[in-house]
Amino acid sequence: MELGSSDQRTSSKREREEYHVAHKIPSGDTPYVRAKHAQLVQKDPEAAIVLFWKAINAGDRVDSALKDMAVVMKQLDRGEEAIEAVKSFRGLCSKQSQESLDNVLIDLYKKCGKVEEQIELLKRKLRQIFQGEIFNGKPTKRARSHGKKFQVSVKQETSRLLGNLGWAYMQKPNYMAAEVVYKKAQMIDPDANKACNLSLCLIKQGRYDEARAILNDVLGGKLPGSNDYKPRRRAEELLSEVRSRQPQPDFSDLLGLDMDDDFVKGIERLMNEWAPSRSKRLPIFEEISSFRDRLTC
Repeated sequence: MELGSSDQRTSSKREREEYHVAHKIPSGDTPYVRAKHAQLVQKDPEAAIVLFWKAINAGDRVDSALKDMAVVMKQLDRGEEAIEAVKSFRGLCSKQSQESLDNVLIDLYKKCGKVEEQIELLKRKLRQIFQGEIFNGKPTKRARSHGKKFQVSVKQETSRLLGNLGWAYMQKPNYMAAEVVYKKAQMIDPDANKACNLSLCLIKQGRYDEARAILNDVLGGKLPGSNDYKPRRRAEELLSEVRSRQPQPDFSDLLGLDMDDDFVKGIERLMNEWAPSRSKRLPIFEEISSFRDRLTC
């Protein structure tokens, strides 16, 4: 039985819709659509970048085009170029897209080893949280990871940013500052991965007993994510390192502590709001304060 012209058009339209859904690309024939087709279907990232540029210049879905182009550039080890593109053209993007562009920049700074830039941007985003400016004033936002959508709370976002900040401090390396940040992150939204990073900070400072206690919590299944393979494996490796070392504390990182007072106070204020029933001022902040007093005498 042959299909009529109307039926053929309907069938063709349905096939096109199914095609676009299957390949996760929008419908149409604009520069942005062609860029996504080159990226996801043709697997031609260089052609995709050219088309993303055309989309940006034509004002075609600029928010998505700029972000997607930066991601493709990062995959091609053109991170420096991607950073300049985002910084130069984010002014053309909507206010709602700025947060996701910040996240793209953070990943690019990490990829390119720009630690200071990464730290500055992370601290700026955390200050936005302190001031109630994140998520456009809403308590949660919708996020996507590996094709799945989920809700992220302000607490979870704060802990995530602090975790990234802690990792950046570790690259300096400034293990004492990283320790402070990781402890705050764990008090807000604990997980096994950040616990392992915190224990590494302690190991680097020769504080093996404290590191061992945290690693035992991970291996004992006391933290979210403790049963995942990667953090358990890492905890086992770090615990083995603790056992092989002799306690030789190194306090040289004290001189490299780089955490301005208003930033620390902002974290403290959040902690008091979220858990007012218990004291959230860590002993380490008292140690920092007294150390600074001695330096100024």
